[in-house]
Formats: sequence, C-alpha cells, structure tokens
Amino acid sequence: MADIDILVGTVYGSAMLVAETLRDHLQAHGHVCQLFDEAELTDIDASRFLLIVSATTGQGDIPPNLQPFATALADRAPYMKGWRYALIAMGDSSYEHFCGAGRRLDELLQELAAEALVPRLEIDATVEDEPEVAALAWLKTWENRL
Repeated sequence: MADIDILVGTVYGSAMLVAETLRDHLQAHGHVCQLFDEAELTDIDASRFLLIVSATTGQGDIPPNLQPFATALADRAPYMKGWRYALIAMGDSSYEHFCGAGRRLDELLQELAAEALVPRLEIDATVEDEPEVAALAWLKTWENRL
C-alpha cells in the first residue's frame, strides 16, 4: 500500500470535501494518507505519492492556503525527478482562467521533473454539482497503480 500526501488548496470548502472523500476512500483500501490544508514544501516527502486538489480563485490564482507551497516550489525550484503525483484542478468554466491554479501547479511540477501518474482531472463547477463524485470515479480508474 502507498503512503500519500494530499495537499488541498481551498477557498469555499469544495476542494476540501473532494480531498477528504479521496482520503477516506484511500484509507479504506489500506493506504496511509496525510492531509495538508496549510502545506509547506518541507512537509512533503519525495518517497510519498503526492495528490493535489486545488480550487481556483481570482484571476486563475492559487488559493491562499496553498500559495506558500507553490511559491516555495517556484522560488527554490527543487529537482523533483522521481516524485510521482496526481492533480485535480477545480474551477468554473464561465470564468476566463478556468482551472488556472491547478494548471499552473501541474506545469510547475512538470518543469521540476515530477511525474504525473495520470493526466490532470479538471472539474467544472458549472457541470458537476458533486465534485467529490467525479473525483472519486477518476481515482478509481488508476488507484491500483499506486
């Protein structure tokens, strides 16, 4: 079973609900999960799988509670070869910068040589009334690869 760090960037709580749903499912299947809602780069261990769930705020911005992590990644630019991750970007397609925060985080992680286990999931608030259901369905398609 895998050790998993789950980072959450949330504004109104939807991303936290998604992260908690995934954590509960993963733990029920024997994985060990840590959930971070105020993550620092030093909290994250390269030997653990990284799962990021991020809402988008403002003009495609990363939520304030995840911004210190993102800033540290950008400023320190640690070489992340060997790190594996999956990412959920949440947004509203009626806005210009749909899923901007998750897209930026995904690009940054790839620039630092981290490996996405699966393509990023983008959840549109105008389509999904229950984003945790969509996220759980996505997780179930690849969780056996952890």
